[in-house]
Amino acid sequence: MNVVGSAREAAAYPGGQAYRRRRRVELLRFAQGARVDEGFGYLDDAGEVDPGRPVELYVTCRMTHVFGLGLMAGEEPVPGGPTESELTGLAAHGVSALLDGPLRDAEHGGWFAAVRDGAVDVATKQAYAHAFVVLAASTARTAGIPRADELLEAALAVQESRFWDEQQGMVVEEWDASWTDLDPYRGINSAMHTVEAYLAAWAAGAGPRWRERALRIAARVVDWAAERSWRIPEHFDTDWTPLPEHNKDRPADPFRPYGATVGHGLEWSRLLVTLATTGDEVDADLLEAGIRLADRAVTDGWAADGQDGFVYTTDWEGTPVVRERMHWVLTEAIATSTVLHQVTGRAAHAVDLERWWAYADRHLVDPQGLSWRHELDQDNTPSARTWPGRPDAYHAYQAALVADVPGAASFARGVASWAG
Repeated sequence: MNVVGSAREAAAYPGGQAYRRRRRVELLRFAQGARVDEGFGYLDDAGEVDPGRPVELYVTCRMTHVFGLGLMAGEEPVPGGPTESELTGLAAHGVSALLDGPLRDAEHGGWFAAVRDGAVDVATKQAYAHAFVVLAASTARTAGIPRADELLEAALAVQESRFWDEQQGMVVEEWDASWTDLDPYRGINSAMHTVEAYLAAWAAGAGPRWRERALRIAARVVDWAAERSWRIPEHFDTDWTPLPEHNKDRPADPFRPYGATVGHGLEWSRLLVTLATTGDEVDADLLEAGIRLADRAVTDGWAADGQDGFVYTTDWEGTPVVRERMHWVLTEAIATSTVLHQVTGRAAHAVDLERWWAYADRHLVDPQGLSWRHELDQDNTPSARTWPGRPDAYHAYQAALVADVPGAASFARGVASWAG
C-alpha cells in the first residue's frame, strides 16, 4: 500500500475517495429540499425552493437522476441526509411526477418545459429537457425504481417521433405544445445532452440504435469542431449551418451564449471518450478528437484572464467574452480529466485533475456542507449574473462520482456494477 497516499486519503484531501464520498452525501442532503408536489423545484443558496421560479422539467429530471444514483451508491448519509428508503422515495417521486404530474402533456404527449402551481407555465417541448427525461428514466430503470420502464418507453417514443431527425442524424430543438410549429433554431447544447441520454438508454438496455444515434451526432460535432481549431459552434439554422454571431448581444445567456462555450468543449470531450471506449473496440479517431477538444478548452478557458478558474465563453480566437466562473464548467473539467487519465494514463491529466479539485475545494465547495456555489465572478467572488441560487446537484454529484465508475457507458451503469 502507498503510505503517502494512505495518509492523504485519511485526511480526505480534495479529490480523494473519502473527500468525494463526503461531497456526494452532502449534495444529497441539500438536494432533498427540492421536493414539491409537481416534481423538484429550483433551489436557492440555502437549499429552499425558490417560490419565484416554476417547477422546470430539466431540474425535475436531473434531481431524479441524482437520487437514483445516490440510492445505488448506498453510502452512509450525513446527519440530516436522506436514508436509503428516503432516496428510494425521492427517486420514485420523480418518476411518478414525470408520468402522472402536470409536467406531462396528457393531450398531445411529451412534457412541458415548466409548470407553476399545477398549471402549465412554459408550454414548449424542448429537446434539451426531453433528453433529461430519458436520462432520469434510464437511471431509475437501472436503480429498479417502480414504473421506470414505463417512463423510459414513453420518453424514447417521443425521441423517436418528435426529436430525432434521421436525415440529418441530429435532433431538432423545440416544438410548440401541440407539436405543430417547429422552431428553426438548432443547437449543440441539446444535442450534447441527447448524446448523454442515448448512451444512458443504451446502457440501461434500450437497444443498440440509441448508441448508434449518439455516434452519428458525435461525428458531426467532431467535423464542426475540427474546422474551427476545436472550438465547437453552438448555434445553427434549420439546415445545420453554423451561426457564429448568434446572441452576440446576449453573451451570458444560460443556455445559448455567444461564442465558444468552454464547458461544452470539456463535456463533449468526455462524451467522445466514452463513446470511443465503450464499443467492441476503441475508436482511435474519436478518442483523439476528445483529447483535442479538452486541450483546446483548457488552453482557452483556464486562468485566461490571469485569475484561476475557467471563463464561461470565448470568441472564435479564444479571447474571453464572459469571464464568470460557472461551477458546472469546473465539474466538467474534473470529469473529463478523470476519464482522460483513466483511458490514456497520461500524467498531465492527473496534474490537471489535482488542480481542478484544489480550485473546487477553495472556491466552490461550501464549507457549511451545502451545495456547491454555482457561479463566481472573475475575481472568484460569488455571483448570480447567469445562475442565481443552486438549482440542482447534477453536475457536482457526477464530478464527485466519476472516478469511481471507470469505463462505464453511463453513471448509472457504473454505480450498478458496484453491486455486481
